Amino acid sequence: MKTTVALIASALLIASSGVFAEEHAAESLKHAEHAVTHGKAGHADQLVEHAEKALAHVDKAESAATGEAKAHISAGKKSLEETIAHGKQNHAEVATKHAEEAVAGW
Repeated sequence: MKTTVALIASALLIASSGVFAEEHAAESLKHAEHAVTHGKAGHADQLVEHAEKALAHVDKAESAATGEAKAHISAGKKSLEETIAHGKQNHAEVATKHAEEAVAGW
């Protein structure tokens, strides 16, 4: 999975416009991965914390990205929003699946 995540992150960074989008996309991916890790451990609160941090970076990356990269970022954003919603309801397992979708989509 780490190889897939690295390839997706690399593709996103190359396809994104400007350093601004690249930095925020990388930070978002990092926090989304942490959300998955905490979700798998059943830590809904920490999952939400990292998903919210990821979402903040996604918003910034989305505003700077263009084309296909922007479409992938937008899809990841929707998954992160679902992650947060389910995590706040203490549904760590469902929230984790949405976080995994966000990571896989980038």
